[in-house]
Amino acid sequence: MPKAKATPKSKTAKTPKTPKTRTDPRGRFVWYELLTSDPDAARRFYGAIVGWGTRAWEGDASYVMWTNNDEPLGAVMALPAEVKQAGIPPHWLAYVGTPDVDATAKQAKTLGGKVLKAPVDIPTVGRFAVLADPQGAVFAAFTPLGETPGHDGPPQRGEFSWVELATTDHTAAFDFYHALFGWQKTDAMDMGEAGVYQMYGRKGRSLGGMFNKPPEMPGPAWLCYAMVASADAAAEKVKTLGGKVLNGPMDVPGGGRIAQCLDSQGAAFAVHSSATG
Repeated sequence: MPKAKATPKSKTAKTPKTPKTRTDPRGRFVWYELLTSDPDAARRFYGAIVGWGTRAWEGDASYVMWTNNDEPLGAVMALPAEVKQAGIPPHWLAYVGTPDVDATAKQAKTLGGKVLKAPVDIPTVGRFAVLADPQGAVFAAFTPLGETPGHDGPPQRGEFSWVELATTDHTAAFDFYHALFGWQKTDAMDMGEAGVYQMYGRKGRSLGGMFNKPPEMPGPAWLCYAMVASADAAAEKVKTLGGKVLNGPMDVPGGGRIAQCLDSQGAAFAVHSSATG
């Protein structure tokens, strides 16, 4: 989310809960933020791969929003100095909606997670916190001041269509997120020796999956999938633009295709194309 500007009440003020007349944001992915070593190069890379436009946030021109059909869905920003000093490489950070980010952060700690950045206000926007689950995967929680970004319907081209957790204990991880955000188990897929791929979601729609990663895979970490016209064409373009294809392109159940990649600065992401185009 945009960098919080210091205000006299920034340490104590809380964002009002979203009125009941608005769509309940709890458990929905609402924002996707890329923290990177070269924001300008990242803008060119993802513009070519996914087709996103960009627009500077009016509160801070260094915080540039990704747009799809002129609708903001996330942002790109330079890695903060404290993140670089900690040796954390470029990465995507997914934000999950909650009606009370302070309560969510407190609950995350009681469930065995960590608060990496305590809840803080973004004037005129909302309030957010950066958290880690008990296995170490990092995510953010966000309470908006106004309407919640995104929507509850099926993902459209240029939006994120799937958010996947590679972890060391997907059963324990699911229990954590179920308690925190109310996620429900949807489908599950037996991957043989690789174990079970457990899908999760809300309001009857799957949002992503969780699985136990092999020892050689980095993580635990979340991986965000962007929907494109062709995963195969996008994977080829990733390579020509200085990124890497880690896995795929390959078929997935339902007739779609995916490829898991690194962008030109080393941040992990994935592309997904549906069977219907």
